[in-house]
Amino acid sequence: MSEEDALARDIKWNDQGLVPAIAQDWQTGEVLMLAWMNRESLELTLREGRAIYWSRSRQVLWRKGEESGHVQRLKELRIDCDADTVLMKVEQLGGIACHTGRRSCFYRKREQDGWRVVEDALKSPDEIYGKGP
Repeated sequence: MSEEDALARDIKWNDQGLVPAIAQDWQTGEVLMLAWMNRESLELTLREGRAIYWSRSRQVLWRKGEESGHVQRLKELRIDCDADTVLMKVEQLGGIACHTGRRSCFYRKREQDGWRVVEDALKSPDEIYGKGP
């Protein structure tokens, strides 16, 4: 059985053929982001050794860092006990995982009076993506 066939058999894909994928820093354990993968993106991730996701909004494959340069190099791949979530331990190149310019997408913390930003942006999105004046 090929690795691709094993993926199809071992992972419980949702009704849209997707599985949530958590990206975690391979050294610190910090959760960087959550995105979605389809079978093709997971196969390509394993083949290329870098995170490749499925964009639900654009309906296309999305190579993390293709525009920003903030590539995620795959160090280890795991699935959870129910086989319905993928955990990727990655090396985050450039130190930025979030499109807002932050290390992690989880930069807001719930407090009694609402959400508080607890992580400053390392770069503005305009600097990263070349937008603006």
